[in-house]
Amino acid sequence: MIFDPMYFLFLAPGLALSLWASFRVKRAFKKYSKVPSARGMTGAEAAAELLRGAGITGVRIVPTHGMLSDHYNPINKTLALSEKVYRTNSIAAIGVATHEAGHAIQHAQNYAPLWVRSLLVPTASIGSGLGYIVMVLGLLFSSTNMVLVGAVLFSAVLLFQIVTLPVEFNASSRAKALVVEQGIITQQEREGVDKVLNAAAMTYVAAAISTLLTLVYFLLRAGLLGGSDD
Repeated sequence: MIFDPMYFLFLAPGLALSLWASFRVKRAFKKYSKVPSARGMTGAEAAAELLRGAGITGVRIVPTHGMLSDHYNPINKTLALSEKVYRTNSIAAIGVATHEAGHAIQHAQNYAPLWVRSLLVPTASIGSGLGYIVMVLGLLFSSTNMVLVGAVLFSAVLLFQIVTLPVEFNASSRAKALVVEQGIITQQEREGVDKVLNAAAMTYVAAAISTLLTLVYFLLRAGLLGGSDD
């Protein structure tokens, strides 16, 4: 399997899409990190303003280390923003910060896909490592049943990524609309926010496609999708 051309045939499109999506995010963020907002709000201030406008209280907004490590934790209601996002007043920082604030709004409004995603986290974490290993061992030992077990485990990752798509797209949609409605940025500045968030959204699409192609490869090689492992 290590030198199986079919594996690289399936791996290459997903890898290329992931690299392209990552490049787009970095390029958009870099470009709009150099564009200050007219109102001058930092990412942290923009997130706080968005939450105030939505009538949401009790969410802590804190800085965190790491490039684009921004996230919202529904367990402790903490919105963590990377330092460049937290402290700067760029269009890119406001886009990322308000996107994460969009997740806090989802949480407050009991947005169903967000809860489903949270429930899938433990299963997806197990399936990500163990599922892949079991599928590899299944091919090495020519065990269709082992590949099938691994595929079931690995499918939890794909399910998690599929559920993640509406969660991320919805958070971005909320942010894009509310930043203008609440006067955080101007209508003209929204173009930059849109480009940053649209690029970020593609990374989730790329991840789901890559996982799907990996799963299909193992099922085909094991003869579980009408093929043969000869």
